[in-house]
Amino acid sequence: MKEILIALSGIIFFLVGMIRLSSAVRKIINTRIKQYIKYAVEKPIYGLFTGIVSTVLFQSSSASTALTIGLVSAGLISFYSSLAIILGADIGTTLTVQFVVWKFTDISPLFISLGGLLWLTRHHKWKAAGEMIFYFGLIFFGLELVGRAVEPLKNSPVLLNFIAQARNPVFGLGLGIVVTAIVHASAIPISILVILAQQDLVSLEKALPIIIGANIGTTVTALLAGTVATISGKRTAISHFIFKCIGAGLFLIFLPYFLSLLKYLSSSTAQQIVLAHLLMNLIIVLAFIFFLQPFARLMNRILPGEDENLPLWPEFLDSKDLPDAEKALGDVQKELQREMSLVQKMFLSSIDLIACHKEGKKKDISYIEMVVNNLRSQIVKYLWKVSERQLSAKLSKKLFAYTAIADDIESIGNHIILMTGLAAQKASKKIKFSESGERDLGEIIDLVKLNLQDAMSLIKMPADDKIRSIIRQEEEVDIKVKDARERHLKRFHNRLCRAEAGPVFVEMLIHLERISDHCNNIAEYVLDIKDKQSRV
Repeated sequence: MKEILIALSGIIFFLVGMIRLSSAVRKIINTRIKQYIKYAVEKPIYGLFTGIVSTVLFQSSSASTALTIGLVSAGLISFYSSLAIILGADIGTTLTVQFVVWKFTDISPLFISLGGLLWLTRHHKWKAAGEMIFYFGLIFFGLELVGRAVEPLKNSPVLLNFIAQARNPVFGLGLGIVVTAIVHASAIPISILVILAQQDLVSLEKALPIIIGANIGTTVTALLAGTVATISGKRTAISHFIFKCIGAGLFLIFLPYFLSLLKYLSSSTAQQIVLAHLLMNLIIVLAFIFFLQPFARLMNRILPGEDENLPLWPEFLDSKDLPDAEKALGDVQKELQREMSLVQKMFLSSIDLIACHKEGKKKDISYIEMVVNNLRSQIVKYLWKVSERQLSAKLSKKLFAYTAIADDIESIGNHIILMTGLAAQKASKKIKFSESGERDLGEIIDLVKLNLQDAMSLIKMPADDKIRSIIRQEEEVDIKVKDARERHLKRFHNRLCRAEAGPVFVEMLIHLERISDHCNNIAEYVLDIKDKQSRV
């Protein structure tokens, strides 16, 4: 029992290390996601390399694949571009197991100590690096504990009988699938096989069915991510499953030849297991990498449907138009319309989340916000270049107004993101608003929705009636928010609503009011431009 508990603790350390390392790496990738996407979609070979690198950083192909499906679902990466990335992710995951053969388990305390010391420093960069090194070490320390627990069990009848069951390929295949599906990491069962091989407890022939099963089982995470994704995200998840199944089939068909090759390449059973894992994934890559376009077309026919594509980079900012300031500002106006249309989409999706929270939709909103933030950054950079030209008073006024409008639109997106967080909190705590509260919230949402629509129209074509409409609706929002707060306070004192509903409800009102304020700012900037033009 002691050895079993130690082994279980080792597996938990592995999983905690992997999850927290993935989380730390995701923070870094999210800040550099523009470059990640830019290189990943350029050519299939770049996507393949991106998948390998991201999985080495995550130490989990499941994390890389789930991230890719999220980006596809949000429209930032096309289904075709995602295929090379998930193929690369399958190659990258083999390195974790190779680390076990290279005895990284023996030096894992060094990684933990070094990472822990750096983590405890106050310097931000050293702290982030220390956190990742610490969790990297924790992964292999967990496997070290598993190895120590297994060693005294060499002569255990229970363990030997269980291993003997692996002679049946169906049992081994099922074991690999089930264990990997539960822990969401193929590296755990395959790393344990390596440890057992180092203790002379398992042969290559017994290990191969489990390796094949683990490779199929790793698709479960992707399939789960696909259930809440768009049609393109579902295609990516199912494609991953198809890749693994066809790779497993090819490996089984030519199994005798692979066995001979593996034994020729290495005399160590542990190294043979690692090579088998690598070889199977290389077979999958070689079988599909040159046929991704026809495969993508086939999947589009099997799962028909079109998703909106959200290019991360500006579509209308043309550097060739910079010499003509008026034309360049026209390009900016079109890009501002696109930026505004994206926050409108975010807002409508966030409202749906208040009624029915879905984690997949929340992630999609966060990815759209990333596009909005990038557009704002690119618009401002473009306006800087325009400002280097000699501008008239009218164009100068428009340039500064457009800079402020881009900032207001980004701020609207930030408030929407905060609202999605509140919607998630409402769902997790099973908070229900009172009927009166729901009614107040609905009326304010409708007014803010109208303000967003009118602000979009103003950016496209300035109109006095739209400006007046936004100003009037903004005043109405302020009044309704104030009244809604007072009514909520009365309900709270009369115990007519749950205590935890109060902060969520009030914060939602605050963010809705702020969104309306930014729409009002846009109306004022447009009015300022319009007045300037009329005076000219």
